[in-house]
Amino acid sequence: MRLRRSVGLRRSVSLRRPVSPRRPVSLGRLATYVVLILAALTVVFPVYYVIAGSIMSPGQISSYPPDLFPHGIFTGNYEGASSSGTPIGQQYVNSILQTSVITLSQLITSVLAAYAFAFMRMWGRTLLFGLFLATLMVPWESIVLPNYLTITGWELGGQRLTASYAGTMIALVLPFLANAFGVFLLRQSFLQFPTELRDAATIDGCGHWRFLRQILLPLNKPALMAVGLYVFLSAWNQFFWPLLIGDSASRRTLQIGISQLNDAEAADPGLILAGVTLSILPTLAIVIFGQRFIVRGLTAGAIR
Repeated sequence: MRLRRSVGLRRSVSLRRPVSPRRPVSLGRLATYVVLILAALTVVFPVYYVIAGSIMSPGQISSYPPDLFPHGIFTGNYEGASSSGTPIGQQYVNSILQTSVITLSQLITSVLAAYAFAFMRMWGRTLLFGLFLATLMVPWESIVLPNYLTITGWELGGQRLTASYAGTMIALVLPFLANAFGVFLLRQSFLQFPTELRDAATIDGCGHWRFLRQILLPLNKPALMAVGLYVFLSAWNQFFWPLLIGDSASRRTLQIGISQLNDAEAADPGLILAGVTLSILPTLAIVIFGQRFIVRGLTAGAIR
């Protein structure tokens, strides 16, 4: 009985304790929040206005002062973009194919090369890896002309690469099938794997391919997602190479089509905003849903 009374007394005393008032927000923290909100609005507002302007009527787009909110859903901009002389639909398909092939190819080559640099013992591995990373310092502008002359000079089946749609797709993706950045990022992530577990798997008879496929890759999904998202965004936003290698509008990508909608004589802002909206929707979805993978993947090799 005494024990129960003492416990009940303690509970009553603890319940009667006054709740400490919340500390007021400091002026410095409030200023930080204001700056962050303004920076977020600065980044988000152009994206919002592009999407909102794509469903505005031409009169609403050209009104002064400009309207920030659409009065209704106007689909004429998308219809005009699809029915214009620029083959937006075909270019959209070209962009999807090009981006998919480049992303898949760079993931495969980066995984295999990173595994070799991280787990396979060979003479001059560090020097070879340093030379491999040195390719990142070569500006793209300095090698675009040699790439163009090399690819267009090759022949496939008796025809030059730019003579058919399939050849053009090969020409679009050939210079980007491998990249040193993905190898570097995955190698740093692979180096975090405990060597004891690797040795134990080897003793149990686990070969390179089985270890890579069943053990290493499932434990490095954030790094793989980060590399895939980075490659996808880079390939999707390419402009100069598709413009250079494509010999007609139907064999180029969406980014080129958007620039072609901006006719100097009769520029229609609604058509341009509709084309830009079609272009940013995939990248916007990837950034929103894959942001945590990008952060986790880029910081995977920071601490060992």
